[in-house]
Amino acid sequence: MKRISRLLALILVCALTLTVPAFAAGTPAASDEMRGVWVSTVYNLDYPSQATTDPAALRAEADAILDNCGQWGLNAVFLQVRPSADSLYPSEVFPWSKYLTGTAGTAPADGFDPLAYWVEAAHARGLELHAWINPYRITRGGDTEWNQLPSSHPAKMNPDWVVKYSDGNYYFNPGLQQVRDLVTRGAVEIAQNYDVDGLHMDDYFYPGSDFADSATYQQYGGSFSNIGDWRRDNVNQLVAQLDTALHNVRPDIQFGISPSGIWANKSTDSRGSDTNGYEHYASSYADSLYWIDNGLVDYIIPQIYWEIGHKSADFATLADWWNNAVQGTGVRLYIGMAAYRLSDSPSGVWTNMDTLFDSLEYLEREPNVGGCVFFRYGSIPAVSGLADRLATWYQSVHNSNTVTPPATPGGTTSGGIRGDSFSGILSQFLLSMIR
Repeated sequence: MKRISRLLALILVCALTLTVPAFAAGTPAASDEMRGVWVSTVYNLDYPSQATTDPAALRAEADAILDNCGQWGLNAVFLQVRPSADSLYPSEVFPWSKYLTGTAGTAPADGFDPLAYWVEAAHARGLELHAWINPYRITRGGDTEWNQLPSSHPAKMNPDWVVKYSDGNYYFNPGLQQVRDLVTRGAVEIAQNYDVDGLHMDDYFYPGSDFADSATYQQYGGSFSNIGDWRRDNVNQLVAQLDTALHNVRPDIQFGISPSGIWANKSTDSRGSDTNGYEHYASSYADSLYWIDNGLVDYIIPQIYWEIGHKSADFATLADWWNNAVQGTGVRLYIGMAAYRLSDSPSGVWTNMDTLFDSLEYLEREPNVGGCVFFRYGSIPAVSGLADRLATWYQSVHNSNTVTPPATPGGTTSGGIRGDSFSGILSQFLLSMIR
């Protein structure tokens, strides 16, 4: 009889293991929706607020940000670790960022590794940490910044990989395989060396249609009828290469991109949204539908930075469009939310917090929306009462809602036992019977 009881207990444990979502140590519950925030390092917008080599100052500011994120009800941080062709960690590919220490190529004191600290500190608080990189941008300060780059910078060592754009800034040329390999090496380096939950790219691909790459097109674009299709293919190749390389190193890592909110307007393409705004398909040569349809990303975060009722880009219209775009694909959809547009100033774009929260409420109707990410961290405490209202939204109003567990790469849900769930407790009891 005792043997039969043990057998029944074992069967029940196995059943629970197959049906209950997994919970990785130090990361949010898999059943939680995405509640993220972008932490910008470019221009010292969020971190560090002032460039420094002092590890104590860098730790203290990271701790304050992460503590606030937890208090606001968030569960994920997207830390910009490569604001340009640089790094916030010791890299063999890119130099230390000037936004971190004040001088490109200068490391923090005492061997301090900011990314390692952020990962450890985030996980200790139950927060995910996604490493956010910019793929092609080299400078934001034109010739002045270019001249200050160390001679060991990959752009300085390979000037034929570089294009100077009409705004005076420098970019890597997306049409070169050497550039795609460089970006991939930098991303893989992060995945290999750090326990990040995700590798994330923002929406900066081609800076515009007047990008001076005609010579590269003549050399490599022979199979394409126009330069636009060739440029989109260059970006698609990078995305596919990153998807493969990252998951070869870390099958569990989440790879995602946050394009601007409009793929294409319906007036341009029948598959597009009923909008009239900037199209990333035609303007930055990013074909996000291709990435979704071909499973090249684990998640997508369109930046829908307009309000419900906007004449050219209605939030509700775009939320519906993206909800339909991911239907049946296995790609997770989170919505980028424009916290930065809120302001206490009467001249602000959005002066009423209801504008943001009406959009959040609208997303509750979208079955394929798994949460949102706010741009950006510093915008939340900048508006009186926003942090408190956000915490109330998540902790009181919204916390009772459940979302389908996110799929792991490959489109399947994870399995495991959560120790603090009812199923987990029951499983532990049954396991004690087996032992």
